[in-house]
Amino acid sequence: MKSCNLLTNGGIYAYCIIKAIYLSLDMISETTYLAAKMISGTLEEYFTEQAALSDLANGDKYLPQSIIIEAVVDAAFWASLRKEEGYSPKISIALVAPEKTSYPLVFGQAVRFTPNNLVKLSPAVIQPSIHLGVWNVGSDLFIWGTTHHIPDSCLVLEVVEPGLLVIKHKRHEGYGKFVNIAVLKGDQIKLVDEKNLGLTNCPDLLASLLGVPLPAPVDESINVLVELAVAMRKHKRGGLLLVVPTDSEEWQESIVHPIGYSIDPVYCTLSDLVQQQHNGEYEVDWKENILKIVDIIGGFTAIDGATVITKNYELLAFGAKVARAAKNSPVPKVFITEPIVGQEPEILDPVKIGGTRHLAAAQFVHDQRDSMALVASQDGIFTVFIWSASLNMVHAHRIDTLLL
Repeated sequence: MKSCNLLTNGGIYAYCIIKAIYLSLDMISETTYLAAKMISGTLEEYFTEQAALSDLANGDKYLPQSIIIEAVVDAAFWASLRKEEGYSPKISIALVAPEKTSYPLVFGQAVRFTPNNLVKLSPAVIQPSIHLGVWNVGSDLFIWGTTHHIPDSCLVLEVVEPGLLVIKHKRHEGYGKFVNIAVLKGDQIKLVDEKNLGLTNCPDLLASLLGVPLPAPVDESINVLVELAVAMRKHKRGGLLLVVPTDSEEWQESIVHPIGYSIDPVYCTLSDLVQQQHNGEYEVDWKENILKIVDIIGGFTAIDGATVITKNYELLAFGAKVARAAKNSPVPKVFITEPIVGQEPEILDPVKIGGTRHLAAAQFVHDQRDSMALVASQDGIFTVFIWSASLNMVHAHRIDTLLL
């Protein structure tokens, strides 16, 4: 009996090894990440609808089927849990045929699409805007090369950190933050809800992140507030940015004096760059310059206290302490929404919406109702506070899912 058990155990072990080798060679094996199965059909429908509005709609053969999407999500998830030379992979995958891209870098021999090969190639696509090109031949998936230029409605899957995947596509006007569709974190699935947002009460920042056309955009290719939000979140130290009316001093009634670090003269570089674009005077490197200045201002938000800019993007101060204006009462309640399918709005006591930055932001907007406050938490949560005239209360939009 003992010998028989050993043989049985040895046989099971050998079978597992053979099975593991087989799965590593198979192009589209059975999906083991449940979230991939659950979301693939929804994503197929979404990109079919998007393709009808974009340059990708040149034949159904270029639209990814749910089984292909499922396999890509599954492999990317398992790749995210591995490490290459001690580093967790950061990968951007573009699910597109090479002939549908501009200036692709095509490998002499396509590489099998497996978690192991994704991890091996991940250092080559760690820089922004570089994607591994993936497409299928029949039921087989291959990594065919890399690309900088992809169609508007191409499915892009980004491995952000272990177990965290973001599915997105390029915004139709071209440059800037991609439009997020879904965020998968372990067994959690968050689908962005574009249909039940109350856009009449939606700040331009949120509308832009959702790919909704703005009534008066800053620029057809870049939205400054979006990039400021990304910059705030990037330093991972938390931050508070107050956006106040231009040529008004009323906001100072809600700030402790003396202000931590006031700017004199006012720093107008970002405002000047935006104005150059409006006047048609901007130079070739305008976009690069404006993003550099955005990063500078975003860096100031890492300092304890609030950073203050005008709606024309003039930097007024940083390190400012928010206090309730003497003539106003404490903020009573806050209306909180998140643009996620199945997420119901809540009305909460302000002390329950987050830390001191959130409370300060809610109080500031309650006092200064023509202002806006952006709050980045150290744990990645990002909230935009505005005053809602229709609700007659502070409205907090949680948008971290859109900023990944």
